[in-house]
Amino acid sequence: MNKIIALDTNILVYCHSNDEQDKQKTATSLFALYPIISTQVLSEYINVVQRKLKLPKEEIMDVCLQNIEMCILRPVTLTTLKHARNLLDRYDFQLFDSIIVASALEADCHILYSEDLHHGLVVENRMKIINPFI
Repeated sequence: MNKIIALDTNILVYCHSNDEQDKQKTATSLFALYPIISTQVLSEYINVVQRKLKLPKEEIMDVCLQNIEMCILRPVTLTTLKHARNLLDRYDFQLFDSIIVASALEADCHILYSEDLHHGLVVENRMKIINPFI
């Protein structure tokens, strides 16, 4: 059985890291697993890439489209936000992280790859958060 995975924003951003090539290689390899990303991740990704790469907006969209074509995009819905609200209380995630986690859970992901979240934490007894860089 293939495990369904999700990616946090930082994983996508490392795809552009020229100064951390090991992390870039690891991050890029996760796209072969056809990951889930939420629209929250997409928004954060575009914002960070725009600031980091300082490319014209047309090129930012081209870079974004190139990477996102290898993913399954999940919208953030009212249900996602309600779930995220419950996760805030239960796990004390940061606000945007709770939306990303809720979206991954709604997509039945087994693993959420993130550098920022609680490595090894199993959320709702069904999804594990893994830092792929350790």
